[in-house]
Amino acid sequence: MAVETPICDFGWPAPDFSLPGVDGETHTLQSVRGSRGTLIVFICNHCPYVKAVIDRLVRDAGELQELGIGVAAISANDVDQYPEDSFDNMKEFARQRGFTFPYLYDATQQVARAYGAVCTPDFFGFDKDLGLQYRGRLDASRKEAGPPDLRRELFEAMQQVAETGEGPPDQVASMGCSIKWKAA
Repeated sequence: MAVETPICDFGWPAPDFSLPGVDGETHTLQSVRGSRGTLIVFICNHCPYVKAVIDRLVRDAGELQELGIGVAAISANDVDQYPEDSFDNMKEFARQRGFTFPYLYDATQQVARAYGAVCTPDFFGFDKDLGLQYRGRLDASRKEAGPPDLRRELFEAMQQVAETGEGPPDQVASMGCSIKWKAA
């Protein structure tokens, strides 16, 4: 089921976390934090919306890292119901796609809940002081990648955050597959 993210709550503080990464390390908000901002992205391996933009996300993340933006991706899906999103498959997905940022596993789903993540992909762009400045989309792609010349909304927003500390006032919600929550 396709779900859209809520509008940006400017200044909302980034919740802390400590999660295992596919690189064998444990990562925290402080360890992934960038000097000029931080991007936390909720993704998974199986979602067609993620698959449509993953190469663009990897490209944009690499360029944002060069601007001093820290980047981390988190998968929180219920792997019992969606085995394609397992930790071993996350390792392979990150390797195949050439991730230059940590890919973390939220097995308890507590981090996804703390962030209020609703879909994959779900983008949280924070300023250098970890106040929320962006909760929009990567670009206008949906289940299929858009044309190569699409406006790079996430990149432009986070570049602006790096330069001014503030995100754009107008943001288009991200759309994707709902987070696959575990049964209560």
